[in-house]
Amino acid sequence: MAAYIARRLLLSVFVLWGTVSLVFVVMRLVPGDPALMILGPDAQLGELEALRKQMGLDQPVILQYLNYLWGALQLDFGDSVRLGGDAMSHVLGRMPLTLVLAAAALVVAVVVGVSMGILAALNFDTRIDRTVTTLSLVTHSAPSFWVGLVLILIFARQLQVLPSGGAGTFAHLVLPALAAGLPFSATLTRFTRSGLLEVVNEGYIQTARSKGLSERIVIVAHAIRNSLIPIVTVVGLYAGGILGGTVVIETVFSWPGMGRLIVDSIGYRDYAVVQAGIVLITFVFVAINLVVDVLYGYLDPRVRLAGKR
Repeated sequence: MAAYIARRLLLSVFVLWGTVSLVFVVMRLVPGDPALMILGPDAQLGELEALRKQMGLDQPVILQYLNYLWGALQLDFGDSVRLGGDAMSHVLGRMPLTLVLAAAALVVAVVVGVSMGILAALNFDTRIDRTVTTLSLVTHSAPSFWVGLVLILIFARQLQVLPSGGAGTFAHLVLPALAAGLPFSATLTRFTRSGLLEVVNEGYIQTARSKGLSERIVIVAHAIRNSLIPIVTVVGLYAGGILGGTVVIETVFSWPGMGRLIVDSIGYRDYAVVQAGIVLITFVFVAINLVVDVLYGYLDPRVRLAGKR
């Protein structure tokens, strides 16, 4: 188990390094002069040069990269030239709202996805099964921002029962959580359905039935519990995916989280905030995947054995 964890840790380090490097390259390839974007077209040449020096843009690219890597190791991405103050502090200040939205979306995805998957499997090859399967395919194909716009039109514009944007109350959280969680619930529905259908035909399920156990006990205590083990990995992977997907949702619903801050900072070429935000999201994503990999390896020894080959 220790060797398995060490391999996953090493892989996580490479993923983080690759992401950090990619963010640096992409931000430098974005057209436009950051100093000019921030100060405006009326800025004096001396002001532009001073700001470029403050941002470190007067140095060779390789030196900028090395300084950036060293700063990333210390979680120091410099100061925000747009907002002032430490860039990471601004990102961390928005992080709680992003985590609340991601957690709520994950709850929606798990509750809806697992429930619908169980419902479809227990009613295999019936109208209920076909309806759930069709709905899951439609939901999976719909982009989260499109789902968000539809929810706004229905619940905020037509019915006027929920706010279309902002934060501060539970009502503000409902639509963003649904928009972020429903597309992911479709995948959980399919995984849960196929996993449960596979388990109900196993020998130990037939043995439990032959002992006279009620169908409810057989399904709940044996079939569902064993079929949900692979779902642990799927939920973990999508937990990170939902965290990254909140960037779009926060923009659609004007949710003041990290995603909205990153999008606004890209428009102003505020390198420090963009880099700090993306690296922090990547770190959380990698950490979640690492925990899931270790947990899955603990639950299923075959994963650890496969990794040794």
